[in-house]
Amino acid sequence: MNKITYKNIHNRFKLNGYHINLEQMYYVAYSFIKEGEPFEQHVGNFLLDWFDDKSFIELQTSGSTGNPKVFKIEKQAMLDSALATGDFFGLKPGDTMLHCLPTNYVAGKMMFVRSFILGLDMEFVKPTSNPLKNNEKVYDFSAMVPLQAKNSLDQLKAGKIKKLIIGGVKVHKALEDELVKLPMEIFETYGMTETITHIAAKKIGEKNFTVLPNVTVSVNEEQCLVINAKNISNDLIVTNDLVNLVSDTQFSWKGRIDNVINSGGVKILPEAIEEKLSTLIPRRYFIYGQKDEILGKKIVLFVEGEPLDIQDSVFNVLDKFEKPKEIKFLPKFKETMTGKILRRLSIAQLTNN
Repeated sequence: MNKITYKNIHNRFKLNGYHINLEQMYYVAYSFIKEGEPFEQHVGNFLLDWFDDKSFIELQTSGSTGNPKVFKIEKQAMLDSALATGDFFGLKPGDTMLHCLPTNYVAGKMMFVRSFILGLDMEFVKPTSNPLKNNEKVYDFSAMVPLQAKNSLDQLKAGKIKKLIIGGVKVHKALEDELVKLPMEIFETYGMTETITHIAAKKIGEKNFTVLPNVTVSVNEEQCLVINAKNISNDLIVTNDLVNLVSDTQFSWKGRIDNVINSGGVKILPEAIEEKLSTLIPRRYFIYGQKDEILGKKIVLFVEGEPLDIQDSVFNVLDKFEKPKEIKFLPKFKETMTGKILRRLSIAQLTNN
């Protein structure tokens, strides 16, 4: 059997209803670049890069935890990632797929790679906050960010997608409680640009992530996740994610080590507080540590939008050291294209104003 290479296009692959071969893919790429909207132009440039003679693609991180970085990823690694996704989620040639993710970053690009490597029948649409609105079709598979899933609840209840993966941002408890009721398979994924999108997933409602094929995990001395994915990287990928390690193939996520707040000598995870408050505050919010003369860092709750009255009783679900010392309101959070809140940039608005 001939080895699959990055220039392979499966004979079952369709783009918006049309079978596309390699020669036609170049035409599609140039059409996207010359005549397409910005989201299509990103894809056109990516396709030309993908099918050139270089063995790698340059990708940029989202910048949600620091300055955006550009680095090289081998195309073969992206191909292997697509095959692993197909195996894990049981995708078959001819399955229909809705592509509604932003194409600037790796998740949107990988949806294209999956489709032409696995032979999927893909409908590629403009990424919006409600991608199923006015869409009567039914799809076997799709990927969304949490905001898209939240805004599509009615259509998902109607069975518009049979299998959905959600990533880019953690799925909070309030949305998870809604999704777990739906009559379909829904998975939350774990990954980052450095891992070529997801390397693990868990069914909505479950606690532990399970890694994809050819991946194992461990933790370092700080209890941060370390990923061993030889098909993606020859080196171990050391993350800033604090986890509870269940086995070398399963873990649960706790938060990011760079978000930890040392308040009065007690180390506090903002994500743990946010999870406890997830059904109690009717707006987007996040917890952050700000300088305090006595505590070193004090816990501050930042809420998006105009000031509103938040009763003290809301914080009864928190431990003594977790309760915010102050509540601040920001008109609009800064965020990535996938909806991930940029905490430092959001807070910077207060000093800039």
